[in-house]
Amino acid sequence: MPASRMSPEELRASLALSSIFGLRMLGMFAILPVFAFYAEGLPGGDNLTLVGVAIGIYGLTQAALQIPFGWWSDRYGRKPVIYVGLAIFAAGSFIAALGVHIWVVILGRLLQGAGAIAAPVMAMAADLTREENRAKAMAMIGSTIGATFALSLVFAPWLNGLIGVPGIFVMTGVLVLAAMGVVYGVVPDDPGRDRHSPMPALRQFMATLRDPQLARLNLGAMALHAVLMALFIAVPLELRRLGLPADLHWQVYLPVMLGSFVLMLPAVLGSGRSSRMKPILVGTIGALLVVQLAMPWGMNGLWPAGLYLLAFFTAFNVLEALLPTLVSRAAAPGARGVAIGAFTSLQFFGTFLGAAAGGFVYERWGIAGIVVLSAALLAMWLVAALGTRVPSPSHAVAHP
Repeated sequence: MPASRMSPEELRASLALSSIFGLRMLGMFAILPVFAFYAEGLPGGDNLTLVGVAIGIYGLTQAALQIPFGWWSDRYGRKPVIYVGLAIFAAGSFIAALGVHIWVVILGRLLQGAGAIAAPVMAMAADLTREENRAKAMAMIGSTIGATFALSLVFAPWLNGLIGVPGIFVMTGVLVLAAMGVVYGVVPDDPGRDRHSPMPALRQFMATLRDPQLARLNLGAMALHAVLMALFIAVPLELRRLGLPADLHWQVYLPVMLGSFVLMLPAVLGSGRSSRMKPILVGTIGALLVVQLAMPWGMNGLWPAGLYLLAFFTAFNVLEALLPTLVSRAAAPGARGVAIGAFTSLQFFGTFLGAAAGGFVYERWGIAGIVVLSAALLAMWLVAALGTRVPSPSHAVAHP
């Protein structure tokens, strides 16, 4: 079998781990286009800052627990940690479904975030694939998240009409329980277990935090997801302002997401070589910054809004697939779970920051506030990304 082709075992592992992300995130994403409308009928839901907190608060507990979950998965095995995280996540989903007040929803979302399995799942994907195929595995996970996002946006209005936002939370809990079955029955045995890491745990953790290349990628993860969540405070309300009823928002989201997947493919497929990764990374960040600066013009009508969202999600999907690959290359061999834990922690902190700050600035300054917030984050990331060094896939980076 050619070295560049995924083996059946690698393909099975990549598809199974991607499905875990998909089952877990389907309901999570489905609330994005409808929650602001649902919150208007909740006590406390007239405060857009609290609405933003409810949408993004799960990112705060995710940020706090991704590093411990990644650390535990390095020490005790990926699968046991994934089971625990999924169970906690399901419990939070059922609590959020009880939402008789915005603060009850916030509590449930906070607990959802405590099921911080992203780092162990991504580390396991890296464990189960060869270096030359790792980008493909990460692209599968990123594409699954993107496809789940697209499906959620399209079906959210229909689901909201059928079962309401509380029903979507219940559905999320049930899907997460199904994901536990996938872990048990489909995901291959765990090769990532390493009770005897060559580096003491605290030293491993500190070395990961000090690594300048990983720090650049962590900043990128935070900025990218903050921009996304701030966007989804504004976009549903802006589309309604433009005269598109909430139950018809899928007519914008569906062609946008399909088009963005097609447009992202050349960049993702071309990023397999180390020499191409940095130009694609820096160029895509720059393109996303330009797109964000154009947001006021993009929200002047339905057609401009569709074109704006198409450009945004094309760049977003490229970066979402590329960043985990770079982290897995830059991490020390015995600290991949910790490194990906730090990466996903900052990613989820960006989720919280973007949703909470986005609600605050949009309530006061509208689209202009979202543009300033997003452009500032992306400009900082662009400057940091100029110093990125992409390690060769033929060797692992060893920290002292």
